[in-house]
Amino acid sequence: MDKFFKLRENNTTVRTEIIAGLTTFFTMAYIIFVNPSLLSQTGMDYNAVLLATCISAAIGTLLIGLLANYPFAQAPGMGLNAFFVFTVVFAMGFTWQQALAAVFISGIIFIIISLTGWRAAIVDAIPNSLKHAISAGIGLFIAFVGLNNAQIIRVNQGPILDIIYATKEFNPDVMAEAVSNAGSQVLEFGRFSDPGVLLAIIGLVITGILVVKKIKGSLFIGIIVTTIIGFFMGVTQLPEQVTLSGLSLEPTFMKMDFAGLLNIGEGATLFGTVVSVITVIIAFTMVDMFDTIGTLIGTASKGGFLDKDGRLPRANQALLADAIATSVGAALGTSTVTTYVESSAGVSEGGRTGLTAIVVAILFVLAIFLAPIAGIIPSQATAPALIIVGVLMMGSLKNINFNDFEEAFPAFLTMALMPFSYSIANGIAAGFIFYPIVKLARGKGKEVHPILYVLAIVFILRYALLARL
Repeated sequence: MDKFFKLRENNTTVRTEIIAGLTTFFTMAYIIFVNPSLLSQTGMDYNAVLLATCISAAIGTLLIGLLANYPFAQAPGMGLNAFFVFTVVFAMGFTWQQALAAVFISGIIFIIISLTGWRAAIVDAIPNSLKHAISAGIGLFIAFVGLNNAQIIRVNQGPILDIIYATKEFNPDVMAEAVSNAGSQVLEFGRFSDPGVLLAIIGLVITGILVVKKIKGSLFIGIIVTTIIGFFMGVTQLPEQVTLSGLSLEPTFMKMDFAGLLNIGEGATLFGTVVSVITVIIAFTMVDMFDTIGTLIGTASKGGFLDKDGRLPRANQALLADAIATSVGAALGTSTVTTYVESSAGVSEGGRTGLTAIVVAILFVLAIFLAPIAGIIPSQATAPALIIVGVLMMGSLKNINFNDFEEAFPAFLTMALMPFSYSIANGIAAGFIFYPIVKLARGKGKEVHPILYVLAIVFILRYALLARL
């Protein structure tokens, strides 16, 4: 074990690595409950998604430990699962089976990018201000989703979604009714007489205090404590029967719908289909890529893993593990798998090698036995975790120079349009379109990488197509 993981060379021990693995797991264990809570809104089976979450996290983390020998952990990513649910399925109208197909394809693309070295070219094409804005925008979006799930802020979704669906179905009668009903307030403050709202606020206070006091596993502990309090408030309900016998991946396993993703046989225009599919796949691939690379570099810097030139040795192996886990996760039935920033908690505890990752992977497998009782956790218990994850993701704002309007304008649009339009893809598109426009207007067009121009044109074509519908 010492020889394989190079424990002595990295100045660590088996005991230290195990403690680091336990720490990392408990800081990110909230995803076991939050991910199925989000994805099940699309009609996916809750327990099947929970199983897929645990298994894909175990596989991705195991691979990064064995291939790259780093103490990093992986699981279905926050932000990417929200994009899967609210943008791809709800807003764009794809089924969850088609969305899984898009995730699988993005994983394959990521594998190719990692193996060929194209990753570096694509990453270098995106300005740092947009990378940081994407992270912050997703943070705002996640917090918005959490506030809505908690009913602290109530989104008047009925009329909004009615209008979306009426537009897709070209039904003038439904459209007229939806418009007439949309006069009510879009955003409403929650009713504090509602036990669910009160429970969510209590959970937010508890979890916030735990995070402030830097308690290991704060989000996980917050979910469990809030769930227990929910029993006394009548919000948390015990399941009728707790058993492992009905636990199965079957409802989501290999349910990817590639034909449906391409709208084969549905009479859609080839151009429209290609642009929509490319947009979704690019969004999945880009967000995963930036999230993973940012996490790897940030965590590696904290652990002292970067070389003298600021590069991460064996980065391709780490990215390859992430890509393989994404495709495997889609086959199992979950959204994009990515490297978790919570890995830094384990690094802070002394984790220096892949043995830490192996420990995390084993714990995710053991967590499968939580599946039968996970259904008792109400959305009001997971909502505080979403809100606080959103807060943590806003940290990237400090890297954007808002005194430079050339950088601030596209970055702001990227951030703002994600929650305001309820679409992560719209935010990404806005940044990719307006950044080249601003630079061209300033006579700095040569500062923009050609790849960004190509991506901007793709997004412009997509919106041009939507305008014709």
